[in-house]
Amino acid sequence: MLVAPRRAAGSARALGLFAGVEAVPQDPILGLVAEFKADAFPAKVNLAQGAYRTEGGEPLLLEAVREAERRVVARGASKEYLPVEGLRSFVDAAAAFALGADSPALLDGRVASLQALSGTGSLRVCAEMLRDVAGVAEVHLPRPSWANHAAIFAKAGLAVGDYAYLDATRTSLDFEAMVADLERLPPDSVVLMHAAAHNPSGVDPTRDQWRALADLFAEKKLVPLFDTAYQGFASGDEEADAFAVRLFEARGHAPILCQSFAKNLGLYGERVGAVHVVCDSEAEAANLLSRVKQLVVRPMYSSPPLHGASLAAEVLGDGELRERWRGELLAMAQRIVDVRAALRGELERLDAAPPGAHGWRHITDQIGMFAFTGLTAPQVRSMRAVEHVYCTENGRMSLAGLAAADVPYVAAAVKRATDAIPYEARVAVAA
Repeated sequence: MLVAPRRAAGSARALGLFAGVEAVPQDPILGLVAEFKADAFPAKVNLAQGAYRTEGGEPLLLEAVREAERRVVARGASKEYLPVEGLRSFVDAAAAFALGADSPALLDGRVASLQALSGTGSLRVCAEMLRDVAGVAEVHLPRPSWANHAAIFAKAGLAVGDYAYLDATRTSLDFEAMVADLERLPPDSVVLMHAAAHNPSGVDPTRDQWRALADLFAEKKLVPLFDTAYQGFASGDEEADAFAVRLFEARGHAPILCQSFAKNLGLYGERVGAVHVVCDSEAEAANLLSRVKQLVVRPMYSSPPLHGASLAAEVLGDGELRERWRGELLAMAQRIVDVRAALRGELERLDAAPPGAHGWRHITDQIGMFAFTGLTAPQVRSMRAVEHVYCTENGRMSLAGLAAADVPYVAAAVKRATDAIPYEARVAVAA
């Protein structure tokens, strides 16, 4: 590591403290987005960033959120600090949204909950809670997982292990390998799982596989940590997308939830999220919350933002707005399903070379906003250079940003790239 020179004693114009600091590479996803914005090619397509876009390529402000904001502003809401744990009406509604209003843990007061800064912020609070409050030293992630997961936990001082998830084609779940890796973990190991719409693959366990995992976690005494970023947005059904979380609670586990409302409410820039920990007793939940507030949140950011949480609380807590929101969620999810079907159909029509023996079926088998295409990094780079189609180098495409009108163009780019550059032999799944 390059260290800046120290100031010379008595020097009138000493070097600055950061004079010798070197730049680091951009985040791979954010760097692609910046490259896309600077690209003047008229037919460029951005499939790199995980954000929903309309058919016209514009950001979408949900009507339920628009009305919630109108109501909040009309009430003349204050700009006072929130308490360390956040806006209570939001936190309570968010917990019920994830666990269900009839959750035994919620009804017993056994859930420690607080507002956090969307997905990344909730994960970081969780990481520091695990380290400082529970004495956890390591977290295990699926291989692959969201690119920022490892960095968040490592920055909090935790070791990061992994477990098998996808097969060699990177398009389907290798459940046997997943179970084999989890069986080798010692008791009390913390295992992160994606509650619905695994990122980056869109490949989820079946309900029977989730049930088998719940049994395995009980047998091996593993700790389930759920990243729940897509509830309601993954399938259009908030209840279906909460199946795994609620199953683990019903089976007597004490799941930890890191929750975000960026995708399902479209509140990307408002940073609305929460952390929920199911505990054994009401006293344990109260004690844990007090420690997380004082040891983690107070010295980190002290008080979460008010406005976005007010909007989320308004939507979650008002029957009419919530029904309107459900309709909008279903419409967004259905548009992505339609785009999946169109892309698969066009790839098959063009006879584009698929990554595995099952053809392009995985495009429609996967769920959520991302398609893990199975394309290799050289193929992805070729599409970016020739057709100006931007997706991440692990082959992930954000179908939430793909307009129906662009499907033929993207499919043709895949066809050309896979014809020009054969698939590599794969012996391991790249992150």
